[in-house]
Amino acid sequence: MSIWGRLSEFWVECKRVLRITKKPDKQEYLTIVKVSGLGILAIGLIGFILHMIYQFIIT
Repeated sequence: MSIWGRLSEFWVECKRVLRITKKPDKQEYLTIVKVSGLGILAIGLIGFILHMIYQFIIT
């Protein structure tokens, strides 16, 4: 398949995805923000705990 064929196929797929997606409403947006925030806090807490354990082992 030529580069133009692949580009046109990619463009058709992009239009299809944009056609079926929708903007989230306020409740859905707040849920996404809460879940993302909890995930960031959890990863930060795990990193902090590992760092503290490392510091206690080294020192």
